[in-house]
Amino acid sequence: MLKTLVKIGSLACLLSFTSVGHTQAMPTATGHGGLQVGGGWSYGMPDYGQKNIQGITAFADFDFLTHVGVEAEYHYISLITPTDLGENSFLFGPRYVLPRGRYSLYAKGLIGVGDINIQEVQDNPQGGAGTYLAYGIGGGIDYRVWKRVIARADFEYQHWNYATGLTPTAITIGAAYRFH
Repeated sequence: MLKTLVKIGSLACLLSFTSVGHTQAMPTATGHGGLQVGGGWSYGMPDYGQKNIQGITAFADFDFLTHVGVEAEYHYISLITPTDLGENSFLFGPRYVLPRGRYSLYAKGLIGVGDINIQEVQDNPQGGAGTYLAYGIGGGIDYRVWKRVIARADFEYQHWNYATGLTPTAITIGAAYRFH
């Protein structure tokens, strides 16, 4: 009987020490599936109107694997519009990420809708306001400032299914918070 109790006690002690053993390597213990949400200031170069416009952008990225993820973004580039023409868009699609230390380079291909916003109709009698199919390609760089804070520089070329085919571009500088 004493031998059996010693064996059970030894097994219990052995099992209780496995939690403090640090036997699993950190890279395999952390999973993929990082979500980051952020925003920034955007500078747009539309081809509908002669002057550049400015506004804000909100975005969310979810990385399924180390290199593969998706991005959703909303450009509201209708805040500073010298000719009273704004171009807003909501796009969604895949992205490829190439992490290098604190930097992550990425490329993306997106599809969604683009909206021409005429703020002063008397200044723009040619019309054209409306919502159109849009797609875009782009890329940028994320820099990990702290463990969960990311700084971002992004460039995007869009093509809208407008009568003549609009091709606006946007540059965004912003920041994001990364959830794990």
